[in-house]
Amino acid sequence: MSVCLIVGCDKGIGRSMALQLHERGETVIAACLGDSEELRSLGIQVEPDIDVCDDAAVKAMAKRLKDAGTKIDVLVNVAGVLGVDKLGEIDYDDVRRQFEINTVGPLRVVESLLDSLDEGSKVGIVTSRVGSINDNESGGLYAYRVSKCAANMVGVNLYHDLKGRGITVVLLHPGMVNTDLTRGFDGEFIEPEEAAAGLIKIVDNAKIGDGPEFRHSNGELLPW
Repeated sequence: MSVCLIVGCDKGIGRSMALQLHERGETVIAACLGDSEELRSLGIQVEPDIDVCDDAAVKAMAKRLKDAGTKIDVLVNVAGVLGVDKLGEIDYDDVRRQFEINTVGPLRVVESLLDSLDEGSKVGIVTSRVGSINDNESGGLYAYRVSKCAANMVGVNLYHDLKGRGITVVLLHPGMVNTDLTRGFDGEFIEPEEAAAGLIKIVDNAKIGDGPEFRHSNGELLPW
């Protein structure tokens, strides 16, 4: 039985990952921006009020887990935000907000929790193929693209810095998922449950020596 900390479990993909991991018998810790009585009622440990932009909140969670002697086998940062923009109408306050949540957030979480990660631990960061430089054929979405591209670099850096400790890091693209984040977009969507199952499978299969990888929830290896 593994201890799995999922950050961003209020709804959507994070909630689905927490539920699926719990259902298969893992010990799940669900970090939420708010709270979740639903998850608590199932016996899942909930860490409420975890804003990945709030250094004090993230460090306080890390201290609680360390003081409890909790060792994390799987850490997945799902928390993220998407704001729509285009050239000529860019809100630079929103650019900074997306960068703080999507890029700095995962780095802050992993760095704060280093003492609770051991050899064999796995770290997943949910990013997006929209952040792929080689896959960009349409432009637009400046803040989101830049923040997710930078999140990929955070993940690759973490991979190299942590591999000597026997910890592996994988970058995860969930796909076009039917959540509040994608409301108003056109395309073929999958449900959060399907995306969560795919991401869990990728993390399960991740191992030291694979090299830093960027994978779609369907298993496809994506370009940087």
